[in-house]
Amino acid sequence: MCYSAQIEADYKQFVLNYGAVIDLQTFAKLWLREGDKPRPKTPRAMDLSFLKSKEPAMARLAGEIREWDTEQVAQLETELFKQAKRLADAERKLAEKPTKTAANEQRIAGNKIEQIKRKIADLKRSKPEARDFRMFPGYYCPVLVSENGKLVVKPMRYQCRPAGKPAAYDAKYPGTYNARRDNLEGFWKGQFGHTHGLIVASRFYEHVEIDGENQVLEFVPRTGEDMLIACLWSHWKDPKGVEPDLLSFAAVTDDPEPEVAAAGHDRTIINIKPEHVQAWLNPDPIDLQSLYAIFDDKRHPFYEHRIAA
Repeated sequence: MCYSAQIEADYKQFVLNYGAVIDLQTFAKLWLREGDKPRPKTPRAMDLSFLKSKEPAMARLAGEIREWDTEQVAQLETELFKQAKRLADAERKLAEKPTKTAANEQRIAGNKIEQIKRKIADLKRSKPEARDFRMFPGYYCPVLVSENGKLVVKPMRYQCRPAGKPAAYDAKYPGTYNARRDNLEGFWKGQFGHTHGLIVASRFYEHVEIDGENQVLEFVPRTGEDMLIACLWSHWKDPKGVEPDLLSFAAVTDDPEPEVAAAGHDRTIINIKPEHVQAWLNPDPIDLQSLYAIFDDKRHPFYEHRIAA
């Protein structure tokens, strides 16, 4: 399972490298502030790509993101004040009479203060760092699709909720951020051969057990080339019209590459060749064998790995 990946989050790269257009309406809807809607989870690098844009068409999106940032910083600063008081109270008690409870309060408050300060700093800086490009299940990120013969970039959630399924599927099937190749004509039959997408990523991450401990490994193509990861996506609509529409996707996975299996993981994303992009994004639902042929002709760059920082 591809639990996380470091993706291409700058919309300009999709325009330059693939001739894609940006679905501004859908991006704007993602960040629209209305009611008690929570802030959508996004890689910070994607936010920054819009915040840094000087294009007039991006001004509204940048404004919404800045408002989210301002609100979140204010909330974090309020929490920072609470934790600072908590820390001061614990230190006062320790000075009067050392106890395990006070020491534990001191440790927890100190850790929370550092975490909050990092979050505030992240929201205030303008230069992206490597970790800003990470996506995780539940995050929205740019997905390349074909729409009316044109390549289009849309924001989609990384955990697919298939059209027609109840919203409860998110909790019932938490692993639907990946679609196994051997189940594409089963669980994923509504998407396979119909709604295909791609994400561009430089590396992916997997949980493995090493010496009895769970570790996160980072896998990087030895060639240094970005991966074109095959995905399935769906446009979910609430039949009752209560819940908002949802665009979401899953990465297709296959049997592991030998070096990935040797590292302790049993699946690998499908990294398709550039010459198959158009065929993958414009599938023929009555010719599924041609899609499997794309998988069989995937790239094998050798994935070097290390324990993730």
